Amino acid sequence: MTKQLVFVYNADSGMFNTLTDIAHKVFSPQTYECNLCAISHSYLSERSEWKEFIEELGVECEFLHRDEFFKKYSSEENNFPVIFELIDGELKTALSADKINTCKSMDDLKEAINSVI
Repeated sequence: MTKQLVFVYNADSGMFNTLTDIAHKVFSPQTYECNLCAISHSYLSERSEWKEFIEELGVECEFLHRDEFFKKYSSEENNFPVIFELIDGELKTALSADKINTCKSMDDLKEAINSVI
């Protein structure tokens, strides 16, 4: 059995979207719509604590923006951010948007992820 985690951000890919997201995080962080990104990334890059956590998980991980996810998996999922388990080609929700959005810190998010692997 091959298991992988697929992390999907509540944002689309591309330079314009990235710049818009950075501006949103800076000027209106309380209304930023991707808690997964808000916790795991600073304004410009992935947080080192997050990177180390992912490297130590012992599970292959894939990170996608919403638009990339839809192109690759043709899913009907519409609540983001979300973390899926991909087991032998089948997606199963590991952490829903509701669960991710209740996380207030990096420790909360790491604990939630550890609870599903």
